[in-house]
Amino acid sequence: VVFEAISEYNRYDWSVNRMGKNQELNKSRTKKKGNIHTGTQAKNGPKPKKGHMVSFFDYNLLTVLIFLVCFGLVMLYSTSAYSALINHKDSMYYFKRQLFFYGTGFAGMYIVSKIDYHIYIKWAKPLYFFSLFMMALVQTPLGKEVKGARRWIKLPFDQQLQPSEIAKIAVILFIPVLICNIGKEIKTLRGIRNVLLWGGACALCVLFLTDNLSTAVIVMGITCIMVFVVHPKTKPFVLFTMAGAVILLAGVRYLGQNLETSKNFRLRRLIVWLNPEGHAEEGGYQVLQGLYAVGSGGFFGKGLGNSAQKMIIPEVQNDMILSIICEELGVFGVIIILVLFTLLLYRLMFIAQNAPDMYGSLIVTGIFAHVALQVVLNVAVVINLIPTTGITLPFISYGGTSSLFMMAEMGIALGVSGRIKISE
Repeated sequence: VVFEAISEYNRYDWSVNRMGKNQELNKSRTKKKGNIHTGTQAKNGPKPKKGHMVSFFDYNLLTVLIFLVCFGLVMLYSTSAYSALINHKDSMYYFKRQLFFYGTGFAGMYIVSKIDYHIYIKWAKPLYFFSLFMMALVQTPLGKEVKGARRWIKLPFDQQLQPSEIAKIAVILFIPVLICNIGKEIKTLRGIRNVLLWGGACALCVLFLTDNLSTAVIVMGITCIMVFVVHPKTKPFVLFTMAGAVILLAGVRYLGQNLETSKNFRLRRLIVWLNPEGHAEEGGYQVLQGLYAVGSGGFFGKGLGNSAQKMIIPEVQNDMILSIICEELGVFGVIIILVLFTLLLYRLMFIAQNAPDMYGSLIVTGIFAHVALQVVLNVAVVINLIPTTGITLPFISYGGTSSLFMMAEMGIALGVSGRIKISE
C-alpha cells in the first residue's frame, strides 16, 4: 500500500534527457501566459494574484533524523561501554568514533542537500561501475578480513571501508536513470528484465566479491521495489512474491531436515535458525543470548545501563543492539524506535510523492526502500524470525561506513525536498 501511494508520478516526464527541455518549455509557456494576462488586464482591469511559489525544505525529516541519531548515540554508549573498556581500555571508544562519523555525516549531508539532484544523472553510471571496481579490490591484497569475513578495504590511519555501501547508493541513483530512459517500456516484460539485470548484476558482485548475502538481498530488493512502484499492475508482483515465499520456506524446511551435518556456513546458519537451542554452543549462542535479553526486559525494561546480556553477547554494538534496547528500555523503548522510523519513512514517502519529476521521486523511493528493508530485516534477526544476516539497524548500530553513506542518502532526500515548490 505504501509503495502504491508513492507511485503517483508525473506521467509526461518519463525521459531524463527531456527533463531540462521540459523545464525550459514550461518557463516559456509561463512567460507567454504572463504576456497574455497583461494584455487582458489592460482591458478588463486587474485580476486576483495567485499564491507566490516558494521552495520547500523538509525540516520534519531533519528533526526525526536528529532524534534518531541522538537516541542511537545514547544507546550505543550504554551497549558498548563494557566491551570497549575490556577490548580498548576506553569505555567511550565506540561512542567517540561514532560521534566523529555522525559529525562528518551531518556536514556531508548539508553539502549534499545543496546539490541539484539532476547532476547525479550524469554521474550515476560511472558511480555504478566504480562501486563494482571497489568491491573487486576486496579480493586483492588491499582487502581486509574481520572475524572470518572479507568485506572491507584497508585505508590509511588504521581505517577501513566497506565497498558494498557504495553499491547501495549507486543502485539508488542509477536504477532511476534506467527507468526514466526506458520510459513506458518499463510496463513490458522486456523493460522489467533490462532493469532487473542491472540490479541483479550489482547484487551478484556484492555476493561473490564481498561474500555479503544480506547486502546483496537489499540491493536486489531496492531494484525490485522501484520496478514495482512504476509498474501499473500490482497483482503479478503479489503472486510472484507469494510463490517465492512458499518455495523459500519449503526449501528451508527441507535443508533443515536433510543437511544437519553440512559444513557450509550459510546452511549452518539456516540449521541454527531452525533449532537455536540445539546448537547453543556453535552458531546459536548469539541468537539465544539476544532472545534472553529481549525476554528479560519486560514492558519498561531494567533501566538504562542495567543490561546484563551486553557483557556476553558477541559484537553486541552492531546488529544485536536492538536486543539490549529491549532489555534496558523494554517494549516501550522499542515502540519509540519504531515510531521514529515510521515518521522518517513517512517523510520520505511525502517527498517521493511531491518530487518535481520522476527521477527525484524514484531516488527517494530507493532511499525509502533501503531504510525500510534494513529496519525490517534487523528486527526480524533479533527476534529470530530469519537467520542471522549481519544487517545493522540504521542510525542506531555502530558502523562508520554505513553511517556516512546513510547520512549522504538523507542529504539527497533533503536535496529533492528543496526542489519542491509550494504555494505561500
